Amino acid sequence: MPMADEIKEKERRVREFLRLKNLKALLLKRQANFSWMTCGGLNLVGMGTEVGATSLLITENSKFVISNNIEAPRMIEEEGLGKQGFILKTFPWYEEQEVSAVRNLIGESSFGSDVPFQNAMMVGEDVARLRYSLTQEELERYRWLGEKVSSALERTMIATRPGEKESEVVGRLCLEIWKDRIDPILFMGAADDRISNFRHPIPTEKRVEKYLMVSICARKWGLIVSLTRFVHFGKLPKELREKYEANVFIDCTLMAHSRPGVPAREVLQKGIEAYKEKGYPEEWKLHHQGGSIGYAGRDYRVNLKTPEIIQENQAFTWNPSITGTKSEDTILATSKGVEMITKPILYPTVSMTVEGIRFTRPAILGKE
Repeated sequence: MPMADEIKEKERRVREFLRLKNLKALLLKRQANFSWMTCGGLNLVGMGTEVGATSLLITENSKFVISNNIEAPRMIEEEGLGKQGFILKTFPWYEEQEVSAVRNLIGESSFGSDVPFQNAMMVGEDVARLRYSLTQEELERYRWLGEKVSSALERTMIATRPGEKESEVVGRLCLEIWKDRIDPILFMGAADDRISNFRHPIPTEKRVEKYLMVSICARKWGLIVSLTRFVHFGKLPKELREKYEANVFIDCTLMAHSRPGVPAREVLQKGIEAYKEKGYPEEWKLHHQGGSIGYAGRDYRVNLKTPEIIQENQAFTWNPSITGTKSEDTILATSKGVEMITKPILYPTVSMTVEGIRFTRPAILGKE
């Protein structure tokens, strides 16, 4: 899909949303929504910020980028927003004029915003739904990103040696992905007993003895992938291998049921049943099981009351965990079946058939 078609489709979604909500304009300030609307642009300065330094205002007939004079040149020269049809409206950095700029453009008309903003209707969750179904050009970018990050994480784990700090390993991974200007937005790293003790183990200076887990959420063009890999030094205990493969089965069950038109909470219920089938009926209660991904690390974490219905070409990362193990890769839910966005590239694999679908998943890497 040429970018012109992608731009046209996103404008169509936003303007249809305006009609449904009886609004005259939509203000987008969140980084995720800015990246989506601009086909991969960035309005952030600090890498971890949710709200960017510039805003977009989309009306029934026009679209604007509202920026102070610091950010404006980059918006035009590097983000190419002028070529996408945005009209630039600037104000001096030392005079906060964003509110007045919006009013100058739309008067007293009703408008929505993805963040709290003076006199605006808060529509952040509604806006997120507009971007769940990825366009063909977004899919091309996403596949590229999935392959790059999968390879980088696996190369990093293959090169890991006993005695390295968790933070050293994660640092090498950061170097790997930054070669392609991929933002690391979340790391988890745990060695040995920390894997069992903590469901969210931020990397520390603990040194690896026998067993290491590393998870990453990584972003480029606003799109995010999420995945986890393990390495074990010495003979892999049978109990650990069986537990890990049970976890992979649960993950494959969740993925197999991730189909367009299916309520997300029903997929979670299938995962809970898989925990029971494998003999771990209570483990799902100890950590969230994942959910929708794309322009956010998780747009929503699925629970038993989640109202969302899975859309065509919507991305998911499920992350079931059984104490001491975890299974996590990013997928695409399509009417033709599950597509793996991240996947084992350099790692040994384990294969299994779930719901008639053959999955090839990463095994625990064993090293001497």
